Amino acid sequence: MIKTNSLMLRVLSLLGLWMLGTAAAAADKVNFQLDWMPGGDKAPVYVGVQQGFFAAEGLEVKIAQGRGSTDSLTRLATGISDIGLSDISALLAARARDDVGVSAVMSVFSQAPHAFFTLSDSGVDTVAKVAGKRIATSAFTSSNVFLPLLLEVNHLDENDIRLIKADVGALGPMLITGNADLVISWVTDREKYQAQASEMGRTISMLPWYQAGMDIYATSLVASDRFLQQRPEVARRFMRAYLKAIAYTWAEPERAGAMVEAMVPEVDAGVATATILTMRDLVFNDASARLGLGALDPARLAETWRWVARAQDLDESAFDPETAVAREIMAGVVPAQPVKEEVTP
Repeated sequence: MIKTNSLMLRVLSLLGLWMLGTAAAAADKVNFQLDWMPGGDKAPVYVGVQQGFFAAEGLEVKIAQGRGSTDSLTRLATGISDIGLSDISALLAARARDDVGVSAVMSVFSQAPHAFFTLSDSGVDTVAKVAGKRIATSAFTSSNVFLPLLLEVNHLDENDIRLIKADVGALGPMLITGNADLVISWVTDREKYQAQASEMGRTISMLPWYQAGMDIYATSLVASDRFLQQRPEVARRFMRAYLKAIAYTWAEPERAGAMVEAMVPEVDAGVATATILTMRDLVFNDASARLGLGALDPARLAETWRWVARAQDLDESAFDPETAVAREIMAGVVPAQPVKEEVTP
């Protein structure tokens, strides 16, 4: 009897291992491409893994870090990755110039992340007041491309400011020590600059460019055209899970921050959480409330292209931005109405 029970246990154990192996083999593998290093601003993909949203859709997701939107688009176009993140401005420019084989499938940041940072006692509380100021910026940020247009919208000229190019690591110290009146960075850097200012007993104010006339799409979910053509249902399942992960991230920012750290130990959970809170308005805002979370509204997409074309000296009429969006993949996945910040059980 004892031998029989022992044999049964071994059989059941082997059967269980076989079933687990079969389930793992059945999962569709997806290579996800970040547009930069891991952090709180990338939290949804880590939440999707940790909360099981991808697994529930039968997906096994592998995450690769990136070095900017251009790098992300290159990895997607060459088939190294399947789906990932990129600023849609970079995608539109790449499609207009080279017809790169990548398409947008969902908006993530429905407002642009560019911003001015200044000391709270500087007296600069609107973009119109940057005239005559010393503005420090890193040499390679995409914000520099849009700066002339932002100034124009606010009735200023490039000659009205003094632009200083500096190493990205020097921007905060330059501001705090008075060697610059403002710095250009992304809203996701707010906590970093505030931490540096706090050491000197100062506070930081942020002037988001989306509040000063730059009302365009930014970071988006984009995918290889080959992936979309060969595995469209996998793409749709990924998008469904990603939308759930977005909602969870901003409903439970502390848990989301901890999930990023759990998968990427070098990312501090507290910093990740602070970043998630700082960038909330990039995801949930008037545009997402009006058009739906994840939506790429044709009229607003066209306005985004106008900004890109002017900023990069491209012929606006020579390219239709609609050709850069896989609307057949979005259909039935991206909601027409906003997704509330609810925690999925």
